[in-house]
Amino acid sequence: MLHLMSHIFRHILLTCLVLSTPAAFALTADETVVIANRKADHSLDLAEYYMQQRSIPKENLIVIATTWEEKCSRSVYTEEIEKPVATAVKQLLQKKRVRCLVTVYGVPLKIDAPPLTTSETQELNLLEEKIDIIQDELKTAQKQHKAALQKEISRIQNKIQALKKSNTRAAVDSELSLVLIPDYPLDGWVPNPYFIGFQRKKSHIDKDNVLMVSRLDAPTPSIVRRIINDSIAIEQTGLTGTAYFDARWKRPDTLKQLSGYALYDASLHKAAQSLKEQKLPVILDEQSNLFPVDSCFSAALYCGWYSLSQYIDAFHWQKGAIGYHIASGECATLKHSHFEGWCKKMLEKGVAATIGPVYEPYVQAFPMPEIFFPVLHEGHLSLAETYLISLPYLSWQMVLIGDPLYRPFSRKN
Repeated sequence: MLHLMSHIFRHILLTCLVLSTPAAFALTADETVVIANRKADHSLDLAEYYMQQRSIPKENLIVIATTWEEKCSRSVYTEEIEKPVATAVKQLLQKKRVRCLVTVYGVPLKIDAPPLTTSETQELNLLEEKIDIIQDELKTAQKQHKAALQKEISRIQNKIQALKKSNTRAAVDSELSLVLIPDYPLDGWVPNPYFIGFQRKKSHIDKDNVLMVSRLDAPTPSIVRRIINDSIAIEQTGLTGTAYFDARWKRPDTLKQLSGYALYDASLHKAAQSLKEQKLPVILDEQSNLFPVDSCFSAALYCGWYSLSQYIDAFHWQKGAIGYHIASGECATLKHSHFEGWCKKMLEKGVAATIGPVYEPYVQAFPMPEIFFPVLHEGHLSLAETYLISLPYLSWQMVLIGDPLYRPFSRKN
């Protein structure tokens, strides 16, 4: 137990060292820049409202003109979002420190892969036909031949994946975190140099040019206003309630050499244990079933897995609550009325902040629960700073929704 606590405190000490200057600790309003879309209804009004409530200087507003749709092409992102934002931020940097960007309701959520050319479409059809043929052969193949056929299917599937350029899809916010970095690979993720787990690894991008990015977005403008108001109100009293963690298995005897879902399931156990030691009420479920409907009262924090795009209405959320569900595409849309993904539904049900991927992220791209929740609860860092140090990858699929300045457990003097 003492070893675990010292591990968490080392995380916090390291975080303060990498994110702070002697004159500044938690993220400030003056270091926060807000991005609104002139072409989207409510975007500018919400941006100005947030800036007024948080006393963010008027000069920290960037107004772009782009599509109001949630999805945009790479070319639209580059010309209508990335370039004007980069230019404006560089101008501000001549006068002040900029650490965080806030995208507001109406700014596109995700970047699509480029469309296939005619020849690429033809090649894709041929490859899919080959897979169908091999799968038919598998049904009657002798045992000694099946492994070779399955290997060939895997090879073709990898070729299809590369042809579709799926790895070039990304969350707009995740790309904006690197808006000050001129050249970085777009085919897949970029390791986040601020992630605590990568502190001993050499980074190929300039850490000083990485920005925090958070999003003030929701299914409706009224929910965005509620997020802003709740965050500010709870900072005055502190977030109270219970932390709920929904693991699927019992904590393993050894935490070494874990990967994938096993690693994240163990991380849920470690997060729960850390918060218990920090004297926060915790309920940990380590059964295969998820929390049932109407079973989680006074929910302040939550993390669990795996109900794909199907929110389970288990929670009575506290004002200012924060949580995320580890599953693919849970932030694929915030606007489609019939979508039952966790980010959209949690915002509708009352949380102040959540996290989710816009496409398939792979589990190792999620923020590590054992870092995110204990560090957030310590109260020294804002929501955006806590997210940054617990997030393994940038230029990828993950989105933070919430007020980046929010400190639900801040220690008031």
